[in-house]
Amino acid sequence: MIDIGINLTSSQFASDADAVLARAFAAGVSGVILTGTSCESSVKSGLTARRQPGRLWFTAGVHPHYANRWSRKDFEVFKGLWADSQCVAVGECGLDYFRDLSPRNVQRAVFQSHLDAALEAGLPVFLHCRDAYDDFLAMMTPFVAQGGKGLVHCFTGNAREAEAYQSLGLHIGVTGWVTEQQRGAPLREAVRIVDASKLHLETDAPYLVPRNRPESAKGRHRNEPAYLEWVAREVAALRGDNVVELKRQCTANSRSFFSLVDDA
Repeated sequence: MIDIGINLTSSQFASDADAVLARAFAAGVSGVILTGTSCESSVKSGLTARRQPGRLWFTAGVHPHYANRWSRKDFEVFKGLWADSQCVAVGECGLDYFRDLSPRNVQRAVFQSHLDAALEAGLPVFLHCRDAYDDFLAMMTPFVAQGGKGLVHCFTGNAREAEAYQSLGLHIGVTGWVTEQQRGAPLREAVRIVDASKLHLETDAPYLVPRNRPESAKGRHRNEPAYLEWVAREVAALRGDNVVELKRQCTANSRSFFSLVDDA
C-alpha cells in the first residue's frame, strides 16, 4: 500500500519519526508521501524523503490555515522544492471556510498561486477543501481545463460532491474518517460511488485514527501509517470489494497519479 498523506513533521512524531516509518514498512506499507503544509514543513519533509528514495516522497505547499503567512521569499523556496525529483505534488493547498484561520480572499489568492505553479511545474495538486465547495469547484474547473491534475486529500464530503469532483477528473483520498459511524456518514455513502480508478488510501497521521482498529478503544489516539490497513478494510467493506484487490488498485492509482518511482 501507499499512504498518500502523513504529517511526519507534526510535533506528535518528534521523538520517534524513524520508528513510525519502520513500523509502517513492517506493516505492509511500501511507500509514504510526506505532506508539506508550510514552507518549513515542506523543507523538512523534503529532507526526510531524500533519505529513503523509492520509499518516501513529499509534497510542498501552504495549507489554507497558513495562507496569511505566504510570502515572495517563501515562493522562491517552493520553486526549488517543486523542482526536486522526490516532490510529487504542489500542496497541501486549497480552501478552508470551516476554521477561517486565514481571510478567505487571502486563501483564494494563495490557492490560485499554487494552481498556477502546478501548471508551470507539471505537477498535480494535493488539495484541501472544507466547507468551501462552491469556491473550490469554481477555481478547480479552469485549472483542470488547462490540463491540471488534482487529488482531493482527506475527502470528508458527500456523494454529490464526490460525483462532481470525479466528473471534473479529480481523484479522491480517503482516511480513517470513513470509520466514523456518525460524523463520517456522508463519506461512508460517498465512498461507494467513487470510481475505483480514482480512489486512494491515506492516514493523514497523526490525525484520524481508524475507529475499527481494536486498539483504538484503549485510548491510543495518535494515528500512524502502519494503521492504513484498517482504512482499507473499512473502504472495502463499504464498497463490497475484496480488500486485497482494493489495496492493489489503490496502490496502482497512487503510483500512477503521483508518478512514483521505486528505488529498484
